[in-house]
Formats: sequence, C-alpha cells, structure tokens
Amino acid sequence: MTAASAAHTVPATPRKYGSMSRDRRWALCLSYFFLVVFAIFFLTPPVYMFITSIKTSQEISAAVNPWWVYNPSLANYVELLSSPVFLTFFRNSAIVSVSVVVITMLISVPAAFALSRMKFWGSATLATGVFLTYLIPETLLFIPLFKMFATFRDWTGIELINRWWALLLLYPTLTVPFCTWIMIGYFASIPKELDEAALMDGANYRQILTRIFIPVALPGLIAATIFAFTVSWAQFLYPLAFTTSADQLVLPVGIVTTLIKGDVFNWGQIMTGALLGAAPPLIIYAFLMDYYIAGLTAGATKG
Repeated sequence: MTAASAAHTVPATPRKYGSMSRDRRWALCLSYFFLVVFAIFFLTPPVYMFITSIKTSQEISAAVNPWWVYNPSLANYVELLSSPVFLTFFRNSAIVSVSVVVITMLISVPAAFALSRMKFWGSATLATGVFLTYLIPETLLFIPLFKMFATFRDWTGIELINRWWALLLLYPTLTVPFCTWIMIGYFASIPKELDEAALMDGANYRQILTRIFIPVALPGLIAATIFAFTVSWAQFLYPLAFTTSADQLVLPVGIVTTLIKGDVFNWGQIMTGALLGAAPPLIIYAFLMDYYIAGLTAGATKG
C-alpha cells in the first residue's frame, strides 16, 4: 500500500514544479514585454529630440524621414553654448535652483524634526496640513501671489515682479511642504531609543538633530534635495508669470520665449536647449537614484 502510494506521489512532484516553472516563465515574459513597451514609450521622445537637435533647419523642414539624419551637425549645440543669452538663462536657473535647495533644507529639516519628535498639541494635524498645502496646484496660487507682490510694491516701493531673485520666495512654497513630509517620515523611522539615550547623556535637541538624525537620515536628505532641485530647475509657470526680461529669465521659460517667435519655431535649437536643460537633473539622478528611492520609500511608509 505504501509502495503504491509512493508510486503515485513521486510523479506528481515534477508536474507541480514544472507548472511553477511555466508560470515563472510567463511572468518573466510579461515583465520583459511591459518593460520593453515602457522603455519605447518613454525613450522615444528624447531620442527624437536628439535626432532633431543634430539636424539643420533645412533638413528639419524637408519632407524626408524624420527619424534619420542625412547631414548630422552640431551647429545647434555650438550656437546655443556660445550664446550669451542662453548662458544667462542657464546661470539664472543654476543660482535659483541651488539657492532654493539650501532654503528648503534649512526650513524643512528642522520643521520635520520638530513635527516628528517634539510632540506638542496639534503636531499631527500640522504635519498633515503641511503636506496638504503641497497638493494645491500652482495654477491656483500664482494669481494671489501676483496680487501679493503688487500690494507689497505699493506699500514699500520694492518691485518683486520681473526679478529672478523673487523666485527664491516663490519656489519654496512648492518644495518645503513636500520635503518636510519626506523628512517627517524618515525621522519617524529612526528608533526613539537613539534620541532618548542622547537626552539622558545631556544632549539638547539641536545636537540630537545635527549629530544623530542628519547622519542617519542621509538618504532622506538626499531624496528631499533632489526633489527640491528638480522642481526648481523644471518650474515653468512661476517664472513665466513673474519674469519677463531676457536677463531675468530661467532656462525653461527662456528657451520657449526666445526660440519661438510668432509662428516660427526653431525646432533644432529648441530640442537642443531642452536636452541641455535636462542634463543636470539627469546626471544627478544617475548617481543618486538609490538614495532617492530609499528616501521616498521611507517617507511614504513611515510616520
């Protein structure tokens, strides 16, 4: 009886494992299929932009295959990189983005530490409110902000509109709430025994933040920094509404306003400027992607 049972049991095991293997193969095939579709969908625009950027204006306007370059040329890159106006746009974007990152970190890190560790009445509600402010789109905010700037000019005589440094006041309204939320989640993931032990040893809250939380929460800090830089670098609506002069424009708005004249689109230089503008965030993500993912994951699941 036992031998008969074994005879029936032994063949069943290979069939089971063979079925699991087929399921795994199907899962892998589907994964690779959707990965290829995803790659094609998201890589097609930058590939087309690069192809267009190395074409001359005559070839772009000609009725030929748009995916093939017959006479490749780097003239668009040379012209933009040697243009004082484009370099001014690039400089303004770099100064604004780096400054906004510094301002954002100086505000969001202490705020997140206070909301996550220094419990007080209404701290949880305030933490939720900080994040909810990020959900308000800038399309609803730029009109009241414009009126506030006009009122400030009437009261003080200080003109904030058409000044690139005024963006240092505007961009933190987008970066500080989200970065604070990320850091609240990351600080909440740190064991409370660390700061309790530090308090027993005589450390104050400033020392706990600078000597314990910031080193431990470095991935979260990097994630918040990358987010603040990306938002500042790619922001379009605020600089479009609050800056008009060529010497005050940042890169996203400068490319559109100077390379599009009426109904004439200089597609070669537009694509070149877009690729050059995308290079700094792309380089940052390439080297710090692991920290960014780790920081966003902790901020989304903790606290």
